[in-house]
Amino acid sequence: MDETLTEQPRRARRRAVGQMELVALGLLVVVFGGQFVAPYLDGPQFGTWSTIFLAIVIQSTPFLVLGVMLSAIISIVLSERVLQRVVPRNDVLAVPVAGVAGVGLPGCECAAVPIAGSLIRRGIAPAVALTFLLAAPAVNPAVIVSTAVAFPGEWDIVAARFIASLMTAVLVGWWCLSRGSRLPLRRLEQVIDESSSTRERFVATVRHDFVHASGFLVLGAALAAAVNSFVPRAIIDTVAGQAVLGVLTMALFAFVVALCSESDAFVAASFTAFSDTAKLVFMVVGPAMDVKLASMEAGTFGGAFARQFVPLVIGTAVACASLVGWWLL
Repeated sequence: MDETLTEQPRRARRRAVGQMELVALGLLVVVFGGQFVAPYLDGPQFGTWSTIFLAIVIQSTPFLVLGVMLSAIISIVLSERVLQRVVPRNDVLAVPVAGVAGVGLPGCECAAVPIAGSLIRRGIAPAVALTFLLAAPAVNPAVIVSTAVAFPGEWDIVAARFIASLMTAVLVGWWCLSRGSRLPLRRLEQVIDESSSTRERFVATVRHDFVHASGFLVLGAALAAAVNSFVPRAIIDTVAGQAVLGVLTMALFAFVVALCSESDAFVAASFTAFSDTAKLVFMVVGPAMDVKLASMEAGTFGGAFARQFVPLVIGTAVACASLVGWWLL
């Protein structure tokens, strides 16, 4: 009843081909059918939606490409023996080590999803890989520098973001570790044939991960753009002066706008009506979980996993950011 190694790559290729056909069909509909629906979509809101949608996709795609290339390198170059020497054998200690390791990879949250999947396929404990997934987009030097530039002279906000983001990643990682085999994580298939050449395996892995993740990236970007376009700004301005409601609003806003972690600090700084703690919540929740990431993680790790993981991450991020904001800000 077990599948052979040759059957699994064949299934992966069939799934990748199906996804590419859907993307091609969507492009054909847009190109040839756009002229028929354009009169109905000529309003300013649709113009705003299309601009935001394209901005999110264009902004995220380079980091996604970087992530899948790093994923391929990890899958091919790093053996289980090498990874076991680098990662502590004690998973309780390996979780915070993975969080701190995120400092060494300047990248976006889009890139972290395929990398985490690759680490799990190479034998790393899911809790450790998921900790890295949460920490890498939030504590790397590029994010720290961009936050310092967005909040000049306000080093307390820079430090608060680093601490709250690392706390979120480690706490969620320990929770995943406590779940053990009860964590409803989809079995990640080996999508390449180990008997093929290194170049063939690299190309196959990049193609599979990019096609798989890009579809969910586009879906998440479309949803985020819709919320940005059709939710009146007056609603946000009304709740800005209320502490608890302001924090919850910024958390929700971070989830739906799906900004890259390298740019979200500038958006947060523009919300002058909100408290510093609310801005911190925005900067901690966004890189940890947004609508784009939720859809990508559901596609990579399974819907059952996402239904537990997404609310857990959001709740932990809000709690950690609020606590650190109360302490430092």
